[in-house]
Amino acid sequence: VQLQASGGGLEQAGGSLRLSCAASGRTFSLYTMGWFRQAPGKEREFVASISWGGSNTLYADSVKGRFTISRDNAKNTVYLQMNSLQPEDTAVYYCAVHRRKRVLPSSLEYDYDSWGQGTLVTVSS
Repeated sequence: VQLQASGGGLEQAGGSLRLSCAASGRTFSLYTMGWFRQAPGKEREFVASISWGGSNTLYADSVKGRFTISRDNAKNTVYLQMNSLQPEDTAVYYCAVHRRKRVLPSSLEYDYDSWGQGTLVTVSS
């Protein structure tokens, strides 16, 4: 499967960005998707996950209430709407596909077997 993330950029604190991740090469609608991020000098961390049909979502505490994950299975695309951005949200954001079909959202990196190239989000104070 190939994943292409886009939508990153430079934004001021309090602003918004929407990331997109287009998937190909796998039946997108059968797989849970996730977003992770890696800040400079830190390990990659979980951000959000959405089940194959979109009815279940999971968020890291640090983004709950500010970020929203969604998907459009007709377009093979998953989104991450990021509102009320803070400087600590600065990171490279990665989308990923769960290794198994029809499972609940997961925060574990091990559960994902395909990763996009990442898109950089920079939030200035």
